[in-house]
Amino acid sequence: MSGTIALTAGAACLLSVTAAVPLRRLALRWNLTDHPGGHKAHTHPTPYLGGIAITVGTTVPTVIALGFADLQIIAILLAAAAVSVLGLIDDMAPLPAATRLIVETVAAIGVVLSGVQATVTGTWLDSSLTVVWIVVMTNSFNLLDNMDGALGTVTTVTAGLLAATALLQGHTSLAVLLCALACACLGFLPHNWAPARMFMGDSGSLFLGFTIACSATVLVMGRSPDAAIAGLFLPTFMATVDTCVILFSRILANRPPLQGGTDHVSHRLRRMGLETRAVAMTLGAITAITGALCLMTVSDLLSPLVAMVVAGAIAVALVSLLRGTNAQPPAQRHQIPQKAHERRR
Repeated sequence: MSGTIALTAGAACLLSVTAAVPLRRLALRWNLTDHPGGHKAHTHPTPYLGGIAITVGTTVPTVIALGFADLQIIAILLAAAAVSVLGLIDDMAPLPAATRLIVETVAAIGVVLSGVQATVTGTWLDSSLTVVWIVVMTNSFNLLDNMDGALGTVTTVTAGLLAATALLQGHTSLAVLLCALACACLGFLPHNWAPARMFMGDSGSLFLGFTIACSATVLVMGRSPDAAIAGLFLPTFMATVDTCVILFSRILANRPPLQGGTDHVSHRLRRMGLETRAVAMTLGAITAITGALCLMTVSDLLSPLVAMVVAGAIAVALVSLLRGTNAQPPAQRHQIPQKAHERRR
């Protein structure tokens, strides 16, 4: 199986990095680009469709390696691909939030019906909680795609550590999927590293969030409630904290919670003086710490409670560090984004 994982990972990386080149040209030809201006750092129209390279790079090698024997893996891949298509449509012509949520919810229900369910309460509520959690995390990862290299770095680290966790638990099929996901993101990073020549768009960020959320759920199935909560929160730490930061800051500022803005953790780190690449690496480093905590709980080196306390302390320290930064630069505080899919989320 180690040989299969290595071949799948290598194929995913190669497919992602090469597929991005013709997709970039296609996006420029079809004018599927994010145009510069206002709050944006890039100076030239930057093409989308990078998410298609990630989706293909993850899905094709995984299916070739595993076939259709594992129902849960196939359900995750099919549902994640559907969510990626949803994101692609949204990249082309912004969809109403309700439409996105409905499609994401149906996709999540499909995964739950295949048997993927977090054991948080041990009751019938777990099915509904799993659906809600998958949808929330899908959109949290989408929100995290707000700076060059940020989401790609976070997902590469997250998927890699989850793959190690899956191997420790004996979920070899899931480990194959997660290794493919990590390497597909790694293959796309050269195109997305600052200054980015290509964006993954909603097609990529929704696919990544959905796949990570479903994979984390598989790994907590049958575990105790405290272990399940830790197993869900620790791998998605950065997306969860970022979503909480922007929601609370917008509510306190009497701004619509879903209105775009430059008040994310990445933007605040940038205003503290970090370069864009340093911001991406910082987010990746924090993700590595919380992912390692998750791995340690599975290895029985650390109790879930202690791991959650450590992660909570990291969250408090990070929020305290960022409190002194403005939620938005003065010149931009009253601007409203022109399009729902622009990178100011």
